[in-house]
Amino acid sequence: MAFDESLATRIRDALARKRGVEEKKMFGGVGFLLNGNLVVGVWKDSLCVRLGPDQAEESLLEPHVKEFDITGRAMKGWQGVEDDEQVKNWIERATNFVKALPAKEK
Repeated sequence: MAFDESLATRIRDALARKRGVEEKKMFGGVGFLLNGNLVVGVWKDSLCVRLGPDQAEESLLEPHVKEFDITGRAMKGWQGVEDDEQVKNWIERATNFVKALPAKEK
């Protein structure tokens, strides 16, 4: 299944100046990692954002937000966003969470 390449391009642009960012094809889409930790991704036409448990629960109250679920079991701490108007805001929120995680060993 293809993913929304234009959304992926917008994410690339938003992350272009950040150090430690890597792009990887995964889960039938594309993911963007910061220091080895997945931050955001594109699956089909949705922006998938990694947030901490507190932010994830709170974000479900926002319009166009749902839990990220591609297997029948929602991934906790991840949100799928169908409307990409606020892509940069979501990326910043996810980046702030992931920055607090320990870097992964390569």
